[in-house]
This record gives sequence, C-alpha cells and structure tokens, in this order.
Amino acid sequence: MGRLAVILGSNGLGPQGEDLTATAAEHGVLAVQRHGGPGGAYTLPHRIDHAANLSALAEQGCDRVLAVGSVGSLRAGLPPGSLVCPHDFIALQLGLSSLGDVRSHRTPGFDIDWRASFLAACLSGGAPAVHGDGVYWQAIGPRFETPAEIRLMAAHAHVVGMTIASECIVAGELGLSYAAICAVDNLANGLESEPLVIEGLERVRASNVALLGDLLDAVLPRLSDG
Repeated sequence: MGRLAVILGSNGLGPQGEDLTATAAEHGVLAVQRHGGPGGAYTLPHRIDHAANLSALAEQGCDRVLAVGSVGSLRAGLPPGSLVCPHDFIALQLGLSSLGDVRSHRTPGFDIDWRASFLAACLSGGAPAVHGDGVYWQAIGPRFETPAEIRLMAAHAHVVGMTIASECIVAGELGLSYAAICAVDNLANGLESEPLVIEGLERVRASNVALLGDLLDAVLPRLSDG
C-alpha cells in the first residue's frame, strides 16, 4: 500500500495550522496546504490547481488522501465545532476534469472503502466525535452565500464549502482514494440573527484547529501504515 497524505484547508494556515502539519509528520504522513501559494501567498478557493496538487502527491507515492476542510453548517442542529465526514456532495456547476478526454465520463464520489476505514479509526477510541454522514454542497466562492441561497442548499445538503468536491473529482481521476473530514466553523449566512462576518468565523476556526489536531493524533496511527 502507498503513502497517506493529509490535505489541509484554511484551518491549516498560520502558526496554529503548522501544528496540524507537525502532527501529520509525527505519524509519517505527508501534509500539504491546498491554499498555499508562491512565497506563502493565499490561493483563493476557485483558483486552486487541484490537478497539480494531487498529481504531486501521486508522484510521491501517495495512494490515499484524507482531506481536511472548513465548512459552514446548513443546519442549526449542526453547530460550530462539529466534525463531519460527508458521504456525498452536490457541485452541479463544476465542469471539471484533469483528463480532457472520454475517460472524464466517470462517476465521482468519496471512496467507500477508504472512508469506512477512516470512520472505523474514529470509533476505535480517543478521537473527537465525528458525524459519519452528510452531504457537502460546493459553492463557487470566493464570496459567502446569500440567505436565499442557503435556504436552497439546506433542503438538500448539510454543510457548504468551496473546495472538497473539486478535489474529490480530480483525486478519483488520478486513482487516489479520497475521504474528507470537515470542521464546521460557522452557521451559514441567514441561520443566525447577526450577519456572517469573517472575524467570527476565524475565532471558531482557531478552536477547531485544536480539535482537528486531537482527531489526527487519534486516527493517523491506525491509518498511516494501511
């Protein structure tokens, strides 16, 4: 079996995010930052070159990816601080393929067996609680959604983000098994009385980094050696 890679999202940026990278390294797992750009610049979600990121992992012998994402909750019953392992996604707007030929006519999705292995590791003791299913809706970004858009999404999905579906599609095309763990950093716009602002989201994200660190510490020893 090949090597395991962890792809970090916005929750992997900055000094606290460096802790997640260090945690992965302690367990012999390759960690990369999907938003990382030249000179440490931040790459906006809709400008990430997923094919380049994932091809580099494949070239380094990786065959499995655990993606870490930052999401907004579409349900009041799924509050900030929750961890969700989505089982499906909606991304109807994506005309995305790394292949460029008839091979792109394939059925995308999270890898069933790899996702099951991750969830089993979560249940084997010591890991924070993880919601074992949920639908991820990928918005185009980089803006947040309007309350009306959130009401539309909430009828069909549980969380909303800007990267995981794109990454999952390309990973599958490259033969990489892909599963995701999403940290809820905020209730989506319109679910609270106050407007959604980035400052509030960042405060929750900081505490979620510690939660994700605990999760990786608990599950990576059970996953990294296959």
